Amino acid sequence: MARYADDLSLAHLLADTADSISMARFRALDLHVESKPDLTPVSDADTAVEKAVRATLARTRPRDGVLGEEFGASEAAAGPSTRQWVVDPIDGTKNFVRGVPIWATLIALMEGDQPVVGLVSAPALGRRWWAAVGHGAYAGRHTAAATPIRTSAVRRLGDASFCYSSLSGWEETGRLDAMLGIMRQSWRTRAYGDFYGYMLLAEGAVDVMVEPELSLWDLAALIPIVTEAGGRFSDLAGRPGPGGGSAVATNGPLHEDILLRLTR
Repeated sequence: MARYADDLSLAHLLADTADSISMARFRALDLHVESKPDLTPVSDADTAVEKAVRATLARTRPRDGVLGEEFGASEAAAGPSTRQWVVDPIDGTKNFVRGVPIWATLIALMEGDQPVVGLVSAPALGRRWWAAVGHGAYAGRHTAAATPIRTSAVRRLGDASFCYSSLSGWEETGRLDAMLGIMRQSWRTRAYGDFYGYMLLAEGAVDVMVEPELSLWDLAALIPIVTEAGGRFSDLAGRPGPGGGSAVATNGPLHEDILLRLTR
């Protein structure tokens, strides 16, 4: 843990800054919202959070690169680096702009193509989750009130709580029938969506979370939390890590079964 202790502490400080900005704009009557070229919304809170996070990283980690959803990639001021911070300033912007409290700032540190630190802060829920490789996964309002978290031990789909974001993406990828088959055989299904399903998985409250199409900033912070909590995280081809652009996250025992059902 000593290797990433300072990085994890910094991630919490970045999240404190992000929370103060986003909460001040949540449900604000003058919130400004635009549509990006991909027709997804971006609010003034998204851009303000990312700018603030980038400013702090520029001061405290000049040897690290940064990738953010709103402003793309920037090299470290000190030159090319194998370390990169990955930031989604508000994951769940559609919830944010409609006043739904399920949204979060996602902060990750990657070494090469491996996420080694992940933090998810959902201030409107009063909840934060974090992990570093070899350290375990924790949740709480802050580090002084941290509780270790662990995925479930459910082994049968018929006993499992199955979580997803929406069905439209699975229809577009030609896997809707496979999804419906899983849903029919699961004990329970719910579309919590975005970061929240993965955090419930890490806490053992649900057993599977899947999404067909994601960007690196959607994924990077989630992976250390899920895996350090005892779960598995791969793309639809079964490859670990964030590079595949899709997500199959499970408690572990259910992973191969879910992969088979989604890809056969």
